[in-house]
Formats: sequence, C-alpha cells, structure tokens
Amino acid sequence: MAKKPILVVMAAGMGSRYGGLKQIDPVGSHGEAILDYSLFDAHEAGFESAVIIIKEAIRKDFMETVGKRLEKCPMEIRYAYQELDKIPAGCAIPAERTKPWGTSHAILCAREAIDGAPFAVINADDYYGKQAYREIYRYLCTAQDGEKADYCMVGYQLGKTVTDNGSVARGICTTDENEYLTNVVERTRIEKYAGGIHFTTDDGATWEDVAAETPVSMNMWGFTPGILDTIAVDFPRFFREEVAQNPVKAEMYLPGTVGRMLQEDTATVKVLRTADQWYGVTYAADKPMVVAALKAMTQEGKYPDGLWG
Repeated sequence: MAKKPILVVMAAGMGSRYGGLKQIDPVGSHGEAILDYSLFDAHEAGFESAVIIIKEAIRKDFMETVGKRLEKCPMEIRYAYQELDKIPAGCAIPAERTKPWGTSHAILCAREAIDGAPFAVINADDYYGKQAYREIYRYLCTAQDGEKADYCMVGYQLGKTVTDNGSVARGICTTDENEYLTNVVERTRIEKYAGGIHFTTDDGATWEDVAAETPVSMNMWGFTPGILDTIAVDFPRFFREEVAQNPVKAEMYLPGTVGRMLQEDTATVKVLRTADQWYGVTYAADKPMVVAALKAMTQEGKYPDGLWG
C-alpha cells in the first residue's frame, strides 16, 4: 500500500534581513508562530504527519516554544536536523565553512524521517493559505513516477507575495499550455513601486516591470521520494563545481535541483495555482501586517482562537 503524503517543514535557517529567529516568533493571539498555522491548515487538508527540520543550535529554544505547543497538535511530529557535516561520503568540508548547504541539503538530512513517503515541502516562516495545502495533498495522493519523476509546486500571484518594506527574492515561473513548469528564474531584487512591480539584475541601474499576476514559486513543492536519491547523486557535482568556486556561501537550492531535472527532461512539475494571499515576515516591519491578517481570519472563523485548544 502506498504511503500517505507527509509535510516537511524547513525551519533550520536564521532570518538575516529580519534580524532574529522567525521560526519561533509569535504572530497569533496565544503565542502561535506561522508554523502553527501551517500545521493546522495541513492537517485540515489531510496531512497526518509532519517532519520539522531544525538545527541542533536552535533545538532548545525551538522545543521550549513551538515544540511544547505542538505536543497538542493532532499530527504526528517528527524532527530532523540539518548540520554542516551531514553530507555524502567523499565530500570534504572547507575549513572556513560554517553553515549548511541549502534547501536541497535540508530535505536530504530528513531522508530517514521522510521514510519513503511522498512529501510536500514548505518554509516554516511562510503563511501559504488553506487552498495550497488542499491542492498539494490531493496531487501527492496520486503522484506516481513513470519515465519521469512526477512533482508539483504551488504557484502564487506575484502581487500577493511582495512587501511594502523592501525588496524580495522570488522564483519567476514559466508554464506550458497544460500548466507544467518549463522554467524558474530566481530574481533576487523585486520591489513594489507606485506604478506596479519591477525587478533589477544590475543593482538598480535598470529595472524591468513584471505583471502582478505572474506565477512565482514560494518554495512550496510536492515530491515523490526519489528526489532524495537525485540530490544525493548530485551532491558530488555540487561540491566540485559550486563549493570549489564559493566555499563559504555556495548552497544547493531546491529550485536549482528541480531546474536541472527539467533541463535533463527527467521530471515534470505541475503548477497548482492558488489565489490565496501569501504572508511572510521578510522584514521586522512586516510582522504587524501578518498579525493583523491572522487576527482577522480568526474573527472570520477560519481559525479557532487558540489553535491547539
């Protein structure tokens, strides 16, 4: 019998632009973090288990806050740890390296906890909305690899993911007529302005407008378990080509892994559209808006006043 889809939550990163550990920052009236709302929505959509990826360095703080609350969560919660030295044999860690190896590495570190199930991946500090979980759970229940791997991602409207408080990085998506992903281009400086939304690739010397309806990736992916084999096999190449060039900062990102598979024609990625508003705390000034939005949704009855009773 095929295993039921599980949720994988990436919570190992620190928020450099935000200035703190966003994963445990309260946004709900009872001290809930965004992660609590994500797990609530995921369970409502059908997910019964979740794997939360953290680092040993934040384990104590995480368990005393979020972890303690999640003891009342109806989902089975497993933990995995992303650490610098959790890499395939034959890859030597540069002496000056201090941080792990990116989001592809994060899910590879969770391989044992994922235990051969299809899985959705999210960021711990992003609010994705209820529709996204329903769509991705439904897809993963029937996802089956054939000649190519059968993946999916949730596509958001760019205009519903930007902030008034600074620039953001987004994966701009291109799809074919059947809503399959053909390309993702990472734009690292996208900003709102009076006339719309634009991005720059030359540090502001020139700007290019982009429509608010453009689909973007917010790192909500759906995978069959074989992607973990792909990442493990690709890791030596990553070390040879990318870590050798940038030993301190090179990272192996999920969009890059998926992009390589698309180029090699070894995977398909169905883009699941959502009209939901995405919320996140990229900057500290974003937090009041997120708190207000969740309070309003609670008053509308979308969430109980106190997620876990």
